[in-house]
Amino acid sequence: MTPPSPLSHEAQLIVALDFPAAEPALALARRLSGHVRWLKVGLELYLSAGNSIVRDLRDQGFSVFLDLKLHDIPNTVAGAVRSASTAGASMLTIHALGGPAMMSAAAEAAAAASEPLQLLAVSVLTSMDASQLEAIGISASPASQVQRLARLATASGISGLVASPQEVAQLRHEFPALTLVIPGIRPAGAAVGDQKRIATPAQAARDGANFLVVGRPITQATDPVAATRAIFSELEAIQPA
Repeated sequence: MTPPSPLSHEAQLIVALDFPAAEPALALARRLSGHVRWLKVGLELYLSAGNSIVRDLRDQGFSVFLDLKLHDIPNTVAGAVRSASTAGASMLTIHALGGPAMMSAAAEAAAAASEPLQLLAVSVLTSMDASQLEAIGISASPASQVQRLARLATASGISGLVASPQEVAQLRHEFPALTLVIPGIRPAGAAVGDQKRIATPAQAARDGANFLVVGRPITQATDPVAATRAIFSELEAIQPA
């Protein structure tokens, strides 16, 4: 398959296959073949289809972002990282709130894996705002909490971070080499859904995102390919800095 040419802003699109079973996910993947390189497998789909969905998507020529948000004791997370690597995932999420010991163990497991696997630390979910953080005992603002967890993750050997679009510019300034994978992307006019901290594809890319994760605006579109092309058109219109 031939993915789109690299764009001047260097942001790549990841389509989130948020389906309850393999069949509709694979059907959409076939429709998007040749239009996107990256697909996301989240917890719902993974629990239904297991490692086979990762292998099937790899066999179709896609790179797979496995979004499991691992959060457990260090030994358990390290074992899960090894399993994800053998399945063929290219990126995998762990929760930064798991702490430095857990993240360090995960980083060591990924470094020793036979297949390349980039770990991404999840900072603050895009569905959370200040009131949600306060409800779980965190008095810091979302932006401050994201910065704190980003520093902790990088110190623990993690080279990528998942954050909301609202934190991209500051993260890019403080961590120039960090891979930033950004959900909460909503094209102009798209429904917000349960996301609270969002931005358009162009804004997130302009601020320095490496990857933009888009789910429902594509997966629930009448024409997913046209919706995908519209996002690329928006990105291609960004003028080089």
